[in-house]
Amino acid sequence: MPQSHHSHSGQFCKHATGSLEDVVLEAIRRGFDTFCLTEHVPRYRTDDLYPEEKDTSLEELAQQFDSFIVEAHRLKNQYASKIQLLVGLETEHITFMDLGRLSDLLHRYEGRVDLLVGSVHHVCGVPIDFDRPTFERCLACITLPSPIDGVSPERSRMETYLESYFDAQYEVLKRFHPEIVGHVDLCRLYMPTLDFRSYGSAWEKLKRNVLFAVGYGALFEANAAALRKGWDASYPGRDVLEFILEHGGRLALSDDSHGPHAVGLNYIRMREYLLGAGVREIWKLEQSVDPNAGGRYSRAVRVEGEWWKHPFWEELL
Repeated sequence: MPQSHHSHSGQFCKHATGSLEDVVLEAIRRGFDTFCLTEHVPRYRTDDLYPEEKDTSLEELAQQFDSFIVEAHRLKNQYASKIQLLVGLETEHITFMDLGRLSDLLHRYEGRVDLLVGSVHHVCGVPIDFDRPTFERCLACITLPSPIDGVSPERSRMETYLESYFDAQYEVLKRFHPEIVGHVDLCRLYMPTLDFRSYGSAWEKLKRNVLFAVGYGALFEANAAALRKGWDASYPGRDVLEFILEHGGRLALSDDSHGPHAVGLNYIRMREYLLGAGVREIWKLEQSVDPNAGGRYSRAVRVEGEWWKHPFWEELL
């Protein structure tokens, strides 16, 4: 105890800091027993590059990911006596090209990828978690459906935005069955008080996604990054967390760290949030060599005992 199933480093992600090895060493120092190395997959269109990548070619991004896989496995072997490292990736779904290329990538690295963090970061091809102005630009790109009596254009736009996000998420879940569902409600990053239940069709799509993921055995990450981004909760927010728990969904801890400084960041606050919501079971991934694992080598196991009482938490105080 504890674990994180989602992380990044400045070595392989230009909006993060520090080397991958420094991230691993910090996880060891803090007493993590499992830490997943999950850099972003490459993007395949220059239009999809972030501002900090403007001087990076698509070929360099692909080579960077190749280098990540090599370095992650080196660290996995070097520190095996101190920590369980799992090597994975975080998905993108900007266009359907990303899904096809991800299939190719997984085939290429079969046997070297332990897990997928199934995430969506774009709607209408525009990032939704880069900054507030970019998010507003995303909303402005939404094509409004036919007017409905009594429904304002603003509300209609928001519902269409949410539906688009959850439809993209569903495609990732259906096609790849990621072991970890990444920040399931990232779409409301800049609207933390938004209640999905007040947007009927979007809420139905979210429920569809949750039930599908529960059905194939995914873990939903409790992601502490929301707390450093101004929320008073981790992902998922209260309405979604409640639905997940009601339907037998299983949670795993993630810090979504973007450098050594963020390893375990806000875990104490996340623990209090989860306990307040009645979360008494936490799950984690462990290494598996199951030949039926579909080419990925991890499995979900329940963290034994009262997870919130582990001495690790006292060390964080």
